[in-house]
Amino acid sequence: MEKAELGSMIRKVRLMKGYTQEVLAEKADIGLMYYGEIERGVKMPSMKTFINIIEALEVSADYILQNELSSGKEYVFDELTKKLEGLTPQQRKTASDILDAYIKNL
Repeated sequence: MEKAELGSMIRKVRLMKGYTQEVLAEKADIGLMYYGEIERGVKMPSMKTFINIIEALEVSADYILQNELSSGKEYVFDELTKKLEGLTPQQRKTASDILDAYIKNL
C-alpha cells in the first residue's frame, strides 16, 4: 500500500469517527506533526505506530488495508450493501446498471 493511500484511508476513518487530528494523535500517543504527515502520505508509519493508530480509531487493520488484502473484500461488500439499502428498488437497479457499465469499461 502506498503512503498516500494509507494516509487517505486513515483520514477517512478518523473523520467517520469525528476525531480531529489532534485528538487522534493524542489517543495514538504520537506527535501531531508526525500524524499529519502520515495522513498526507508524506511518512509511512512504523508497525507500532500503525497499531497505535488503529487501536485509537477502534478499527481493524484489515479494514484500513481492505484494498490490499483479500480478506478486506467483506468490508467493501458491507459498505456497498449499506449504501444500497437506503435506495428504492429502481435506484438499486440504476446503481447496478452503472456498476456493470463501469466494470465493462475497466
